Amino acid sequence: MIIDMHSHILHGVDDGPKTIDESIGLLKEAVKEGITDIIATSHAYHQQFHTSVDEINKQVSYLNGECKKLGIPINIFTGQEIRINDQTAQHLMTGDALALANSKYVLIELPSQGIPAFTTQIIQQIMNQNKTPIIAHPERNRAIVEKPSRLARLVQHGALAQVTAGSLAGHFGKTIQRTAIQLVESNLVHVYGSDVHNNSTRPFLFDKGLEYLDKCKMHENVDILLENNARILTNQEMILLEPNEISKAKWWKVFS
Repeated sequence: MIIDMHSHILHGVDDGPKTIDESIGLLKEAVKEGITDIIATSHAYHQQFHTSVDEINKQVSYLNGECKKLGIPINIFTGQEIRINDQTAQHLMTGDALALANSKYVLIELPSQGIPAFTTQIIQQIMNQNKTPIIAHPERNRAIVEKPSRLARLVQHGALAQVTAGSLAGHFGKTIQRTAIQLVESNLVHVYGSDVHNNSTRPFLFDKGLEYLDKCKMHENVDILLENNARILTNQEMILLEPNEISKAKWWKVFS
């Protein structure tokens, strides 16, 4: 069982696929990547996009039916990538925002340029609901790229973090790739997602990201990331390694 816990596969709701045919095409590509289960995490409470709970439930139900009809061997689960704001915990409490696959895990997104001052407060409010926030793609947050220890502080407050396949594969450039490796080496990321949007400019790269970790001799990290992905679906506690001092990305010079 291989789970992709961060994807934009629902059509016409955000910057993911535009048509149902494109959505089906992404699911077929997911199968080629070895993915057996995928969580649809369309943007929510983003300044440009907001996908309602009703729309997500409707599309996920339809896509599961289409996959069964077309013989595409993949299971799709509901979720959202929730842009953090001062009402995030309230949205979760009222059911206006979704956890991942009806688990206790919640995917939250920071603004790309920085970390809002209220972030630790929101983390605590989510945890007070017996939920666990997972920070999406911290390696692409400018403040964390500049100072990775900023993520360590959020993890100390109880958040988990997700690294993106394309970041490890070098799709977003060498600086983000280096930051992604630093965070993995330092045990500051806990789950792994594609953040796929389309098959051209934002593809899965699921295998390529894992291959890069293997190339860096980080086989244990690969196993833990995939195991933790699976634990979202079963709503189990994740494997957490003690964070290390922020790495200098020792493998970077060898494999860049």
